[in-house]
Amino acid sequence: MTTPTTDPPPVRFRFRVRGRVQGVGFRAFVQREASLLGISGWVRNTWDGDVDGEAEGPRERLLEFQDRLRQGPPGSFVSGCVFEPTAPRGTREPFRITREI
Repeated sequence: MTTPTTDPPPVRFRFRVRGRVQGVGFRAFVQREASLLGISGWVRNTWDGDVDGEAEGPRERLLEFQDRLRQGPPGSFVSGCVFEPTAPRGTREPFRITREI
């Protein structure tokens, strides 16, 4: 008899990325990387020149996602990232780009 396997519970965090992250394709990069990793969430530009969002998925994939956010796409310069845990929502929606705030 085999025991059913269960996926580890998802985790979620808010993120804010500072530096030269607007006008360089950063949001499209974030969406692409999240999609490749199977992560749900959203990303947007902020009025003060940063990029922020939320991401949800397996812990190991989110750690990889954080590393990719710290690097950014070519043409960007990431001067800092802040990650804050938040309650998972259990969504499996595609990662999306939302409107600026």
